[in-house]
Amino acid sequence: MSETAAYTPPKVWTWNRANGGRFANINRPVAGPTQDKDLPVGKHPFQLYSLATPNGVKVTVMFEELLAAGHAGAEYDAWLTVIGNGDQFGSGFVAVNPNSKIPALMDRSGPEPVRVFESGAILLHLAEKFGAFLPQDGAARAECLSWLFWQMGSAPYLGGGFGHFYAYAPEKFEYAIDRFAMETKRQLDVLDRRLAEAEYLAGSEYTIADIAVWPWYGGLVKGVLYDAGEFLSVHEYKNVIRWADQIAERPAVKRGRMVNRTWGDPASQLHERHDASDFESKTQDKVAAAAS
Repeated sequence: MSETAAYTPPKVWTWNRANGGRFANINRPVAGPTQDKDLPVGKHPFQLYSLATPNGVKVTVMFEELLAAGHAGAEYDAWLTVIGNGDQFGSGFVAVNPNSKIPALMDRSGPEPVRVFESGAILLHLAEKFGAFLPQDGAARAECLSWLFWQMGSAPYLGGGFGHFYAYAPEKFEYAIDRFAMETKRQLDVLDRRLAEAEYLAGSEYTIADIAVWPWYGGLVKGVLYDAGEFLSVHEYKNVIRWADQIAERPAVKRGRMVNRTWGDPASQLHERHDASDFESKTQDKVAAAAS
């Protein structure tokens, strides 16, 4: 193991604002708003405030899948929340999600608005509301929820652990990268073994478990996350790759991953979604062409 400077924690931790690394400017040890800023509200029953990170993609894919399945009541407005600019610390956003993380949802389909935050909670809320993508019988429902909550507990090791130290930290530390690479590969093996015996995570049906896991682990085995495919030898996880490719071909998934996306091919970026026709007319390539 390479040598690094010894670090002895102080008796009392203090915040070093200039701690470096990507996203350092939006990290802080306190909660609450930093600015007064109301959130926009569109015409649809659901108001989503998000960005196309893996957690954000879960929810936009869910909405597009619901609409594709004929649930017209799932129409939504997706408002862009630029976390690099600190949009998540506006007073309106904090009122929807006191944790200041995307995605955040206001369900305005009933007599009183209902806030829902944390991506897993949003998926479960929508699945129960529309009776879709969540099995009804005991064993299948339990399997689905088990994998849903597996993702919620496991992905922080992938993102905040491996992703941070491998891709974003200002310095490379062998111990941290080795520790979280090992855990990430263990998680991929867990998925690979499950997908060797079942088409989808909950069994034969596509569910919110797949919608939750795919943006993280599907992205990882397809080389989308952290440019770490070779480092992690993701080609070893053939069942995960089969599953990831299968889900990626779903039209609703293709649409969902475009929403609130601000990077990559301009044709794949739909910064905000307020109508189904936006996919045909308001992607960034068409916006740029109209402005030229």
